[in-house]
Amino acid sequence: MLDSLLTPSISTATDTSERSGSPVLYTPSLTQYIRRKTSTVTIGDVPMGSDYPIRVQSMTTVDTMDTEGSIEQSIRMIEAGCEYVRITAPSVKEAQNLENIRKGLRARGYTTPLVADIHFTPNAAELAARIVEKVRINPGNYADRKRFEFIDYTDAAYAAELDRIREKFLPLVRICKEYGTAMRIGTNHGSLSDRILSRYGDTPAGMVESALEFLRICEAENYYNIVLSMKSSNPQVMVQAYRLLVQRLDEEGLKPYPLHLGVTEAGEAEDGRIKSALGIGTLLEDGIGDTVRVSLTEEPEREAPVAQALIDRYTHRAEKSTPIPAITTYPINPFQYTRRTTHEVANFGGQNVPRVIADFSQILVQEHDVLQPIGHFYLPVPDKWRMNDLGADYIYTGSSPARFMLPNGLKEIQDFVVWQTGSDQVNTFPLLSAAEYITASSTAEKLHNRLNFVRVMLADLSDELLQALRTDNTVVLLIATDNAHAMPELRRLVVELMNQAITTPVVIQRNYATVPDEDMPLYAATDMGGLLIDGLGDGVLLSTAETQPTNQAGQLSRLNSLAFGILQAARTRITKTEYISCPSCGRTLFDLQETTARIRQRTDHLKGVKIGIMGCIVNGPGEMADADYGYVGIGRDKIALYRGQQVIKKSVPADRAVDELIELIREDNRWIEPTLEIV
Repeated sequence: MLDSLLTPSISTATDTSERSGSPVLYTPSLTQYIRRKTSTVTIGDVPMGSDYPIRVQSMTTVDTMDTEGSIEQSIRMIEAGCEYVRITAPSVKEAQNLENIRKGLRARGYTTPLVADIHFTPNAAELAARIVEKVRINPGNYADRKRFEFIDYTDAAYAAELDRIREKFLPLVRICKEYGTAMRIGTNHGSLSDRILSRYGDTPAGMVESALEFLRICEAENYYNIVLSMKSSNPQVMVQAYRLLVQRLDEEGLKPYPLHLGVTEAGEAEDGRIKSALGIGTLLEDGIGDTVRVSLTEEPEREAPVAQALIDRYTHRAEKSTPIPAITTYPINPFQYTRRTTHEVANFGGQNVPRVIADFSQILVQEHDVLQPIGHFYLPVPDKWRMNDLGADYIYTGSSPARFMLPNGLKEIQDFVVWQTGSDQVNTFPLLSAAEYITASSTAEKLHNRLNFVRVMLADLSDELLQALRTDNTVVLLIATDNAHAMPELRRLVVELMNQAITTPVVIQRNYATVPDEDMPLYAATDMGGLLIDGLGDGVLLSTAETQPTNQAGQLSRLNSLAFGILQAARTRITKTEYISCPSCGRTLFDLQETTARIRQRTDHLKGVKIGIMGCIVNGPGEMADADYGYVGIGRDKIALYRGQQVIKKSVPADRAVDELIELIREDNRWIEPTLEIV
């Protein structure tokens, strides 16, 4: 049976073998890196799509009416690697000033294309389209004002709404066509129109239809210089929407338009990078994406290097990859999250949250303090252990067992040969290679009666191994790969288990020994998160250097935080507060970085609470589709506070707004007092 599995069989753009199960039209291959072929979009002298490189862009945060400030910031962005500079034009006066900014940049020798960002104001878009190389419109609010009302549209009423939209949108289409201006039709998950929400709901399908309504109007006018995007602050929704968009374009016989990728309101620091990489990287793995913007609540020039690092990983991916057998039956619905069905083994699989295993195989576990970086703290006076929300579930000690009794909330995994001769074969668990496990299974060699870990790679799958797994309810698999095309190979492995009806839980193991520190969160979030958001994974194990690091505690802490951060971004295990904060732009009405830091300082102990921090009403209640509470700028030093998408307090002075936000959380009985962290 596995002869065909283990013989490389590469699917191509015309290969339909991967479509014999669930239709998979959003990528030409689930196992071979093939970049999606698209039409070319002309944007100044930096074309996008087809065989052109994946482009990088970002957005200014300076007030658009500050001409010199906008020019200087644009230059910093360009020199940081930005290939398109987006500038907000919330009204006609800002749209007019785009010409001064453009002239100033050209006078300084910078020809980078400019993109006007438009919300609510068609007249500003029509003016900007005559000035800059590209306009971005949001179909959710270009011709509509959100009222968060549900209207049960008849087919006739819905058609009448489309006619109304067409009338408002046509002038812009014709101007863009006349001036050679490109357009991005950019759907945002949180700002879908009431019309779309009423018919399709708050879904990826609604996001796609929102864009297609506008796209059909463009195509009727023979205007095709278009880029599409499907942004969300939830990477899971974002990935599903882009996949569905590609499939719908194909099914309807529309042009294969280039795609702009981004996770909107990703946040700041490592959490923002993890969330962005999880969404963007997952799509890039399958060859989807022609331009990237990483939305961080930081200075915009810091975004481009992160986007470029994500892109660079795929520059020579096809040449560096080892061939992976094609997927002939795909048991996953790529447009809807469903966790893979597994049986429970100890606290893995079943309904358990994914577990975190910390790698101590190169570190001696001989003092209590060594466990502090992974969230376990020993208190000598009461002689007790304390664990925080980022406490790892297991440690892998390899060939050097721990030299003291571990806390009850932490279990130890040892190499099989060490475990066999150890003094405690009840409270520790063995890790076997595939070969060791097959031998042990066939000879009735002693294994743990509840939990055994087996490390496997795709090439290890055999009839003998699969048969042993079918009858053994004590195994958890550690799946690993050394293929440059890592995520697809690991996905291929899990898909084979599913197609063989094997429900053994799997822990995703990745080692980044040779990866620069700044890139590790991006790579890990892509490789692990790309599986987790499709429901494939019951745990994670992250490693870096194979020798003991100089900064041992810092490295352990970082890996542990990264593991939990990936699980949080994939929405598979929530262990901390989540901040949905916009990256700022010329519309922003307060200092987003300072405000986000202040809110985080007061609330980052509220496990599972999602707080949206938006600089203006455009990125307000709609963009916070996923947030429990919202902090939105509505005027200079004036804040509106939201519960979900409902405004609760208006015009709160900025100096009182954080306190008022906490009171709102307290009213809902979701506030807990912070405790002093032990370090």
